[in-house]
Amino acid sequence: MEPTYLACTGACETIRVIVLSLVIFLSLTVLFAYTTLLERRFVALIQNRLGPNRVGPFGLFQPVADGIKLIFKEDITPRNADRVVFWLAPVITAVPALVVLAVVPLAPSIPLWVAGKWYVIPLSLADVNVGILYVLAVTSIAVYGITLAGWSSANKYSLLGGIRASAQMVSYELCLGTAMAVPILIAGTMSFGKIVDAQHDLWWFVLHNPLAALILMIAMLAEVNRAPFDLPEAEQELTAGYHTEYSGMKFALFFMAEYIKMVAVSLIAFSLFFGGFGGPGVDSDFARGELQITNHGSAAVVIPARTLVHNDAEQPEYQVLFETLADVTVPAGGAATAVIQAHMRSVGLVGNVPADTLTAMTPAHPADLTVTNPAPTTGGGQAFVLGPLLGGAYLMAKLVLSLLAMVWIRGTFPRFRYDQLMGFGWKVMLPLAFVAVAWTAVALVTWDETGNTGAYAAVVIAQYAAIGAAIVIGVVRSYLRQRTGATRSEG
Repeated sequence: MEPTYLACTGACETIRVIVLSLVIFLSLTVLFAYTTLLERRFVALIQNRLGPNRVGPFGLFQPVADGIKLIFKEDITPRNADRVVFWLAPVITAVPALVVLAVVPLAPSIPLWVAGKWYVIPLSLADVNVGILYVLAVTSIAVYGITLAGWSSANKYSLLGGIRASAQMVSYELCLGTAMAVPILIAGTMSFGKIVDAQHDLWWFVLHNPLAALILMIAMLAEVNRAPFDLPEAEQELTAGYHTEYSGMKFALFFMAEYIKMVAVSLIAFSLFFGGFGGPGVDSDFARGELQITNHGSAAVVIPARTLVHNDAEQPEYQVLFETLADVTVPAGGAATAVIQAHMRSVGLVGNVPADTLTAMTPAHPADLTVTNPAPTTGGGQAFVLGPLLGGAYLMAKLVLSLLAMVWIRGTFPRFRYDQLMGFGWKVMLPLAFVAVAWTAVALVTWDETGNTGAYAAVVIAQYAAIGAAIVIGVVRSYLRQRTGATRSEG
């Protein structure tokens, strides 16, 4: 039986990847340009100024004017610089910022009607099972560009900026990776698509562990060298830090990387803790259903979790892949029911599959075992344009709020001293990250052992109580310290 929706494979997949890559690249470059305008206008609003408003209506052509200026600005290379490394450093910094979003889903899969059939077009380049490891690996590469820029410039201020970037990356990368372990524990996967999908059923993970979400956002702010974590380019101490000797478009590449990484880390944080593109009216992107397994043999059979279930079509483009979610034991001469969901966005499907369609397993099941789905699969199924449009709109709204928050922080908080930066990372952020992970682990073990969601909720609520108590104690201590200082000054 032909499935309702066909997976996008072969030539369809090639075209999809090329088109989506171009769309992501062009979108990020446009967002980079207009994020600079957003920052300048928003900081001006905070400081009761006008900001750029002369070039074009409402100053909308200011990024274009800045780009033209940088293109024609004199490009200088220091005489004693290592020319090859000096030229490559901006590229090494910018490329990871452009490719890190390859594993992040940007909206629900969109169905397209082609040649009389519905094809499902996933709006993530590659939703792989190790997506979080990919993000950690790519974000770690960017620091090489900054470090090499400082080393190759033949300038001591630039070298100090590069060294600071390396130390900052080591300090805050640990907090970042530790905080990312929380959504992995809750969802049981490192796939961004499945983490977003899990939040459709379990609520946003920020509600499960707000401490881990806060640590992740602070660590990502440090990861992109935004104020108050912009020590590698501190003007008061290092003139301009690692990019002191850069000019023209090479200078622009560093800032393009910074602003694109602002967009990228925001989307990553949303996918891990804030439901990604999820919101009212946007269904889960993974279809779900039940598999009926009948055992005609004389011995019990165990079907392990993540066993692939599919229809019996021989051609790959007609195969509909699902997977079991938990181990299932089928007694001899009896039957059992297993919960299944679509395998992955890149090879699965979105939408409903008719009953009695899924009749095969990989690896092949014993001959005395029969399987089928007794009812159509449900859930997901963005068979209308409304779902992808709403998902994209929600993600864009969250992105704008995140960018405004980053700009607000830059216009509000002073820069740390370098010793404060390191102390905050090692003495505060890292221990709290371990506490956050341990708290989620205890909550999940409690849930597994008791089988009661109320026990899990109780452990989560206890975290809120602990955070509230810590805030109250901190406020009281600050108040008492101020009173003591005022009393001493009066005396």
